[in-house]
Amino acid sequence: MHARQQAPPAAPRPGALRWLRYALGGGLPERFAPWVLADTTEPGWIRRHMTRAVVQMLPLVVACLVVPVPLAYRLSAALGGLLIGLMFSLAFMVETTEHRVAKAGYAPGTAAALREERIERARTERRAPYREGGAGSFD
Repeated sequence: MHARQQAPPAAPRPGALRWLRYALGGGLPERFAPWVLADTTEPGWIRRHMTRAVVQMLPLVVACLVVPVPLAYRLSAALGGLLIGLMFSLAFMVETTEHRVAKAGYAPGTAAALREERIERARTERRAPYREGGAGSFD
């Protein structure tokens, strides 16, 4: 019989209010540092970054929608502001995530290095489906 390997314990996730504070740019307690690193490096990190950006812009979008002007102006201001904000957020996505990781206590460049390692590993696995001296994944 083979002994089962146990996965490392999952990083604790922040609650809704802490996540909201984090999404708005606030820091998290030190115990959430592994979660911050996972949030900014694991697959789907771009989608999570864009979700945080939308949460940051929601108060301005709502403000645009309640201004007493014709509806067409309110909708165009809200949608235009949201689109411009998302483009700005995409332009500085890597820097923003690196700043989040640095605030969590990791060295600058850690998130980019982990994402690059993951990409290189996937590239290697794609190019070498039949390796000499072993089979299966690189894990």
